[in-house]
Amino acid sequence: MLVALYNRSFEPEDIPTLQRIIHKLEGYGLHMLFYDDFYQRIKSFLQLKDVPKGFFSGSDDLPARVEMMFSFGGDGTMLDTVTFVGGSNIPLIGINLGRLGFLAAISEDEVDDALSSLMQGSYSIEKRSLLHLDANIPLFGDSPFGLNEFTIHRKDSSSMIKIHTYLNGEFLNTYWADGLIVATPTGSTGYSLSCGGPVVFPQASNFVITPVAPHNLNVRSIVVPDDGIISFEVEGRSDTFLCTLDSRSEAITSETQLAIRKEHFTISLVRPHEHNFLKTIRQKLYWGIDKRN
Repeated sequence: MLVALYNRSFEPEDIPTLQRIIHKLEGYGLHMLFYDDFYQRIKSFLQLKDVPKGFFSGSDDLPARVEMMFSFGGDGTMLDTVTFVGGSNIPLIGINLGRLGFLAAISEDEVDDALSSLMQGSYSIEKRSLLHLDANIPLFGDSPFGLNEFTIHRKDSSSMIKIHTYLNGEFLNTYWADGLIVATPTGSTGYSLSCGGPVVFPQASNFVITPVAPHNLNVRSIVVPDDGIISFEVEGRSDTFLCTLDSRSEAITSETQLAIRKEHFTISLVRPHEHNFLKTIRQKLYWGIDKRN
């Protein structure tokens, strides 16, 4: 079994955990393909019996025969792996070395049990929908898609902006705000939630549109079906604005035409059987932890 290993940064205190996981993977007889930069940073701390089966630096050199991709880090690192696997359908599993860990849900003290479950086949694959950005100029290279959210923002400290928003060509609303978020069900527990949006189950077929600091206080989040197209026109006192896909950003102008639709492929997340969405929101959002329950 060939597995890919990815990490974009780690702290010195993470090294023993990374050593333990990588040695366990080798002990299970897995063949490992390392992200090149990660291997250069970790190789002096490893004593592998076998040389790595290769390296990758981007989506173009990630072999189709990879059966699973491990992400070591936080949710931002997991979002990086989404751009690597794209529509290849390679399952992703996240080991949380960060803070919250909604996507990278396996904590350090759960690693041994999680790896044992994987080797025994005691896991499920969750299909997660993505959103796709269409624009009249090239944006986000070969990865114009996101797992969590798309946003439009004012740039720097400029005044609020106006975002004219349309659903399937029909006018929805003009948002006077600092920005606007379109979140997937997966992203509903991220930036959108912090701006007052609802929690949506990952299996739902919806997008959540949430304004960021809206001028009109009666404007709230709205949940819309994900089989339509959401388009935007942006204007403001500044000449440039920002749009983002997950943690990646691009500068745009009022001449940029933007539209969001559901991506035609999904992302596969590996979940050991002891993990599920309800357990995650109880652990991460402390739902049901009230001592009066």
